Amino acid sequence: MGGPRGAGWVAAGLLLGAGACYCIYRLTRGRRRGDRELGIRSSKSAEDLTDGSYDDVLNAEQLQKLLYLLESTEDPVIIERALITLGNNAAFSVNQAIIRELGGIPIVANKINHSNQSTKEKALNALNNLSVNVENQIKIKIYISQVCEDVFSGPLNSAVQLAGLRLLTNMTVTNDHQHMLHSYITDLFQVLLTGNGNTKVQVLKLLLNLSENPAMTEGLLRAQVDSSFLSLYDSHVAKEILLRVLTLFQNINNCLKIEGHLAVQPTFTEGSLFFLLHGEECAQKIRALVDHHDAEVKEKVVTIIPKI
Repeated sequence: MGGPRGAGWVAAGLLLGAGACYCIYRLTRGRRRGDRELGIRSSKSAEDLTDGSYDDVLNAEQLQKLLYLLESTEDPVIIERALITLGNNAAFSVNQAIIRELGGIPIVANKINHSNQSTKEKALNALNNLSVNVENQIKIKIYISQVCEDVFSGPLNSAVQLAGLRLLTNMTVTNDHQHMLHSYITDLFQVLLTGNGNTKVQVLKLLLNLSENPAMTEGLLRAQVDSSFLSLYDSHVAKEILLRVLTLFQNINNCLKIEGHLAVQPTFTEGSLFFLLHGEECAQKIRALVDHHDAEVKEKVVTIIPKI
């Protein structure tokens, strides 16, 4: 190949080669740059995972980073976001076990001591989801007394109180840890009578758990309860509350028969739940509900009346 024409082909070939090399250079540089950016993003991933835009279920490595972030930061905003993310992920059974195995339960529980009420609530919500796992309950039970103190000494109807009641309800689904609430039963009835509708329902869910356990029957019946408790059996009371107080009466009566305690009335003092539930006023109120407009309430009453 000679002359001007040959020189042109050579020049063209050089240009093509240079172009190809440049393309390869750009691709390689871009890939390396992308790798560096990915590394930067990974190093910030723990905080990034709390920004509310990450919807995927976290894996063990990500949960570990999140727990480290929660343990190491003092920023209240990041603490709350981390607790929310952990709480959401604790709704999945596989993560309930992973968080426990990573030592995460004490890290989360430590935040129920936080001075900020919103942070306490988020920590209680996260523990609530974690407590669905029976093995987790073994580790969470050491915080029951503290949760009770927060529930009964904090503001009535507050988010913290409701979150604490939900956690206690989960912790008493089985009989294993119910005995730890023995000394708080009277307090539960006080919150039941003074709380709003949402609080009443949550307290009743907890009391129903206790009322199904014969071992808790005597403690429930000994509780000093204001006579206004009987107003919960009035026909105008919201159905979700009325059905639960009727079930409470039914459960306690069933447990008394199982344990053979119906003959021990003298051991219960006046003003106790026993005297309220087994007095004539309570019997009259329950009988009157046989004409209730709601079929489910009527059905419940029909099953109870023969036992009064």
